Amino acid sequence: MTLNIKMALRATAIAAGLLAASQANAVDWGGYFRSGPGATSTKDTARQCYGLNGAGLKYRLGNECDFYGEFALSQGFKADGVDVKATLMTNLYNGATDTGDAKLGINQMYFQGTGFDIAPNVTFWAGKRFYGRADVHIVDTFFVNLSGVGAGVDDINIGAGKLNIAWFKDDNTSAATTYALNSGTGVLSSTTTSVSMPTNRLNLDLHDIGINPGGKLRVVLTLAHGDFTDGKSGAGLTLQHNQDFGGGFSNTLWVQVAQDAAALNGTAVATKVSGKGFRIVESPAWQMGALGGQAIALYEQDKDANGVKTANMSLGGRVSYGLTKNFKLVGELGLSSTKTDGSDKQTMTKFTFAPTLSTGPDFWTRPELRLYVTAANWNDATKVAQGLTKTSGVSYGAQVEWWF
Repeated sequence: MTLNIKMALRATAIAAGLLAASQANAVDWGGYFRSGPGATSTKDTARQCYGLNGAGLKYRLGNECDFYGEFALSQGFKADGVDVKATLMTNLYNGATDTGDAKLGINQMYFQGTGFDIAPNVTFWAGKRFYGRADVHIVDTFFVNLSGVGAGVDDINIGAGKLNIAWFKDDNTSAATTYALNSGTGVLSSTTTSVSMPTNRLNLDLHDIGINPGGKLRVVLTLAHGDFTDGKSGAGLTLQHNQDFGGGFSNTLWVQVAQDAAALNGTAVATKVSGKGFRIVESPAWQMGALGGQAIALYEQDKDANGVKTANMSLGGRVSYGLTKNFKLVGELGLSSTKTDGSDKQTMTKFTFAPTLSTGPDFWTRPELRLYVTAANWNDATKVAQGLTKTSGVSYGAQVEWWF
């Protein structure tokens, strides 16, 4: 807790500096948080959430056991014709609802400027930031997530669209433990050392390409390299198509491939072994009168250096119906599976019903204050893989979710 307090004081000092600078310019305030109590219907069992390991395999409504918030302050002003902005975002996380062991961090701290005379219509930036993210909200997964510590140039007009170029560096320092047996005493000893596996990543993000009425294409290229002994290089490609059909209906489609040091979401992987994967994700969303929702269909296949394949599938959706301006009924159903060569297929089905208070009747309106009941079923392979004692579970609780 001492370290967390020190971090909190430092973050507060930085925030105070931003607020002091706001005498001439307004400070923007925004963020996101979710929190609330929950329980499991079985005695002697802690609060439980249900999902499989893998991107997009956990449906989040009434199924989040953590306590999380992120809060951003940004200060923008004009200096000799250049528009500049500094952003600081802190976050608070705990895997359970007890904040006593919460971890405080800084997940964004960066500078950006637009209007420099060498290229007045583009934006230059450097620092630690969320970048190029695109998600499916109901599974809390960013299928494109270029975030990290880096620097870049955004919105270069190339005619067909706009190009972002960014370079990221990750030190990837971790602990490694080795064991040795003393032949004389027969005592096994261990030694823990710090292992550095830094990676470099270059992202080219070509976006806003109009290819059909109401449709825009985005192309993200990732070039990654492990800057350490025997570190792999790799490349990845994402095609993202956003379609607005009108009438409150839209759709996003991702087709992604990656190999070795490049990850499917556009980041880099510190690795000494080969691997490759591909993923296709379809996610429609709609708001037609009182009825709103979002759905997902996903298939992903990964292959390791030995040719062992893992296939993930997910199909589900969340719907809301506004009974009044401030009261809606929300339900979510998700079916997920994962199968690795040589092992049994794991499956899970999860359903949640949540009467919800909100400031508006639409699907995306926040804040939401929910009461929920969640039921899940899984097979024996999932039971064994996750160390569970049963093949079903029920949980219930209340949650607030708000982005602002």
